[in-house]
Amino acid sequence: MTLKIGVLTGGGDCAGLNSAVKWVTKTATDPLLTDHRGEAMEVIGIREGWKGLVEVDPEDPASLARWTMPLDELVVRTWDRQGGTVLGSSRTNPFNPRNDQSEKCIANIEGLGLHALVAIGGEDTLSVAAGLHRLGQRVVGIPKTIDRDLNGTDYTLGYDSALNVITEEVDRLRTTAGSHSRLFVVEVMGRHAGWLALEGGEASGAHVILIPEHDFEVAKVAELLERRRRAGVRYDIVVVSEGARVKGQGEFVLSDKEDGFGHKVLGGIGEYLAKELEKQTSYETRHVVLSHVQRGGQPSARDRLMGRHYGIAAVDLILEEDFGRMVALRNGQITSISLKQAIEKLYVVDVDQYYDTIRYNGRRSSMLPWSARGE
Repeated sequence: MTLKIGVLTGGGDCAGLNSAVKWVTKTATDPLLTDHRGEAMEVIGIREGWKGLVEVDPEDPASLARWTMPLDELVVRTWDRQGGTVLGSSRTNPFNPRNDQSEKCIANIEGLGLHALVAIGGEDTLSVAAGLHRLGQRVVGIPKTIDRDLNGTDYTLGYDSALNVITEEVDRLRTTAGSHSRLFVVEVMGRHAGWLALEGGEASGAHVILIPEHDFEVAKVAELLERRRRAGVRYDIVVVSEGARVKGQGEFVLSDKEDGFGHKVLGGIGEYLAKELEKQTSYETRHVVLSHVQRGGQPSARDRLMGRHYGIAAVDLILEEDFGRMVALRNGQITSISLKQAIEKLYVVDVDQYYDTIRYNGRRSSMLPWSARGE
């Protein structure tokens, strides 16, 4: 008997997805492992995430060619070197209350003859996986989000590559900022969690870092920057999360249009802040929105490796019939947690532990509590 495994990528694209798909495929179809376990496996890629499982007609060859992709070792051999997702992605939500298509999704899983499904994604994608598991489907998850905001895992695919992009782009901005004595405000992704801004800002040496977990005052940012200029610094870099908020104000929204999970497109905080700081400081100010640049490019070594580890672990869960779980990294070890635990809350920056609310930057103490520093 051959077990047929489906694999899909959902939500925003990022580096590391293709590596995970590659290693799900290689592990499932490895001839030596097949001989050892006495059970053959076949892998089918689902195109465009949950949309593919909703739209596919298992009885129509043309539809199968459009929405599915047979995978084997030769097909995926070089995928881990590529960014994005070869399978494609979408923000389709089969459980969208305005158009619930979960029953159709389940019927297509059964029509495709899938023994199990591997869903690679963030909170939204894995919430669908959890919903399908509650309805009796055999599903396992792999964590992916550049925001690194999934609960219960120390790493999510895409984060390291995105962090490197932020660091590299800020390094490039320094040359023009220094040449013209300018202030640059760099807006990065991070709807609810400020990890990209915080660690990207720390790695690139930004003087001010603003995150969603702590509302800020523009006047205080201006004061911090003016203090630097009085000390003789020619230019400054401010890194701000797209979800950061000015004290007393809400999120900055680019569009009221919502996706299938009820999310609006955030953006605009960088432009607003740049204009306000120029007014309050008189420094020549520019803003840069890194946006989808953070998602693109080749995966870092860590994302290639973590894609490998997670892909292998996902197949292990399937072979153990341990469904409704997400593979995870905990304390340096590959393990798994329930999908319910993974999505029950977001992993956000602990301000008391990691953030300096006086400097609007990362903490300058790793061992001592704030009260022991006398600040």
